Amino acid sequence: MVVLVVATTSDAASATPAAAFLAMPGWTPGPSIPDGVESFANGAGVRLLRHARGIVEEDDLDLRWEAATGERVSEVVLLSRHTAVSNRPALTVHPIGVPHLRDGVDVPPQGGRPGWAAPPNPRIGPWLRLLRRIAADRGLVPEFEITLEGTHHGPVTNTPTLFVEIGSTEEYWGRQDAADAVALLLWKGLGLGEEESVGNWHGNGEKVLLGIGGGHYAPRHMDIVTKDGVWVGHLLSGYSLPMEEPKQMNGKSVADVGGMWKHSIKVSYEATKAAFPGGEIIAHIDQKSFKGWQKNAITSYLQELNIRVGKPNDFF
Repeated sequence: MVVLVVATTSDAASATPAAAFLAMPGWTPGPSIPDGVESFANGAGVRLLRHARGIVEEDDLDLRWEAATGERVSEVVLLSRHTAVSNRPALTVHPIGVPHLRDGVDVPPQGGRPGWAAPPNPRIGPWLRLLRRIAADRGLVPEFEITLEGTHHGPVTNTPTLFVEIGSTEEYWGRQDAADAVALLLWKGLGLGEEESVGNWHGNGEKVLLGIGGGHYAPRHMDIVTKDGVWVGHLLSGYSLPMEEPKQMNGKSVADVGGMWKHSIKVSYEATKAAFPGGEIIAHIDQKSFKGWQKNAITSYLQELNIRVGKPNDFF
């Protein structure tokens, strides 16, 4: 089993940390696979893949690697730029998918397949906390915000996946100090130094947060995830839960609330459950981000799916 770290030369926020990672010890050239994807190997378990196209455009790289090399892929880590209206410098971590989009109707603006969510990489929570420590130690804080993002965009993958991004403008995408922090996250997180890797899931009945609601940077979920020991699944921001209000909610059932919100929750829950075998998936709802009818509909639907709803203390 190997971990794929994927970078593109078309994006400074991807290419620069990839180069810093490759400058660390132990790398050897690996096989190329079709369509101009080159690779490098570090030990028996880590492969860095590099191509020249948009990072969200290269679907099924895990399956393509397995077909070309015979090596099974256990997880995928993708390196990319982050953009934000605020232009604030940031280092971010997030799961991927566009579960709220309608198949045959919506065109994903940044890759992926409508209605799909990749299994979230169990390292998301542990790596966010590790990244916060690395960034603080290297003097990037408070200039850089270290944060989660909600589930969004592609490419399509079939194994547990996470993105690590540098934001939020061209001034920061190529910043060497930010790239070095990401490279160190990869080095420590994948256990390529003398320490054990960070974020290995063992499935001992531990609790996993499924984030429901809130803004793109999941502030109320972040309040929980920054605590040691919390595992993170999909994070569905409000825009990933499109809901159509019935004309009259009194006496209406959850079935009367239209939109893709139920599909988005179900697909994201199933993907999270697949990524955390043996874990207890608990929904954490950003209560203040919903109107009363929305909250009631979501709570009822979670009960239908036998998904427990937890308060912050339930995750510790």
